[in-house]
Amino acid sequence: MAYARAGWPSAEVIETARLTLEPLRLEHAEEMAPALDDHRLHEYIGGRPATVQQLRARYARQLTGRSADGAQGWLNWIVRHRESNAVVGTVQATLREGAAGTSAEIAWVVAAAHQRQGYAKEAAAAMVRWLRRHGADVFVAHVHPEHEASASVAGHVGLEPTDAIRDGEVRWTS
Repeated sequence: MAYARAGWPSAEVIETARLTLEPLRLEHAEEMAPALDDHRLHEYIGGRPATVQQLRARYARQLTGRSADGAQGWLNWIVRHRESNAVVGTVQATLREGAAGTSAEIAWVVAAAHQRQGYAKEAAAAMVRWLRRHGADVFVAHVHPEHEASASVAGHVGLEPTDAIRDGEVRWTS
């Protein structure tokens, strides 16, 4: 059973050694669309790259911070390289309140040009630490069974694979 909650936390700036996680803003769509315009990013998740207009519409929905019924809290960050200021990707969390506490379903995307540099691990770990400080105690991610890089990120933040499969993806949890 999910519980509606009006006071979900709001995303704040998170700094790491190399990255800044900026709370999502509508104007990020102009930078993110070209950074994410690569079909390889959709190999495991399906779909195709979003246009600036599609990202603006998606970001406008996400910026409400919660589902219409209040049962989910939505947190979204743009990941930026601190030194170059280049956008690297995104991290996000969907919060739910349950009988066992607050769970956070987390996800990450790193632009193809910035992969294989540890940015997903660094950004996801920083987000998880922030979420823990803000009351999340259970973490979940869904990873395609052949997506080794995402499986590595999930393991890095303390998640373990389960036998549960949803839409062809393995459920990882802490």
